Amino acid sequence: MIEVKDLTFSYGKGKQALHGLNFTVGDGEIFGFLGPNGSGKSTTQKILTGILKGYGGRVSMFGKDLGSAHTQDFFQKIGVLFEFPYLYANLSALDNLHYFSSFYPKEQLRDADELLDDLEFKQDFRKKPVSSYSKGMRQRVSMARALISSPKLLFLDEPTSGLDPAGAVLFRRIIESERQKGTTVFLTTHNMLDADLLCDRVAFISNGNIVALDTPGNLKELSSDHSIAVDYLYQGRRKEQRVEAPELKTGIPFAYDELLSIHSKEPTLEDIFIQYTGRRLS
Repeated sequence: MIEVKDLTFSYGKGKQALHGLNFTVGDGEIFGFLGPNGSGKSTTQKILTGILKGYGGRVSMFGKDLGSAHTQDFFQKIGVLFEFPYLYANLSALDNLHYFSSFYPKEQLRDADELLDDLEFKQDFRKKPVSSYSKGMRQRVSMARALISSPKLLFLDEPTSGLDPAGAVLFRRIIESERQKGTTVFLTTHNMLDADLLCDRVAFISNGNIVALDTPGNLKELSSDHSIAVDYLYQGRRKEQRVEAPELKTGIPFAYDELLSIHSKEPTLEDIFIQYTGRRLS
């Protein structure tokens, strides 16, 4: 679906933003592109979506070179959720969706009301102006806008931003549902939980370079010390002890009266990111 080779971009002399990126995104894959502010992730997404020109290297999408792919047909195949909701504030949710629908062939459009139902958008706000919406409500309309054209390739920038925990769970479920339909998803985010739960593979970008690229599971496995934390009671006192996983093959290697919990101590995806880049996401 996407092939990027030796991608470079500069905002001017001495302002090199990308330093020769190489990655691919397969059909039907959810690909996470993770990095702190200023790392180059938004620049990369803007190049892929046709907003930024003048890049170096080679990019192909849908099997075509990006330079010749930016046609009406190309833009009708993609959906984009921007980090900051791009909606007309004086129009309602339905008016916004009907307006943006006018840019696409009727046969690929989804029903606006059904989309808003899926996104659990309140019925009594659908005809009120966007200016009266909360940030979470605007995010739901923006997701509907990205999905209204049944895109084959979906670019999502911080999709769960501004949502409460229940809303974030809903969005993750919708993104997974889109993938089940065959949609490819390019996800840029600061949210490591989103990346861990959703992505088939993730790329860590720092200072315009990809410093790691693998599945979340493999990245955590490679950096795990394979230790196990055991919580237990012994002689009336609660204790915790760490043991190496192989030690458990022959049983618990210390005295105890009652086991309370046994859980692995693998690193989080954010732990791995800091290990590779020395920086937190925020």
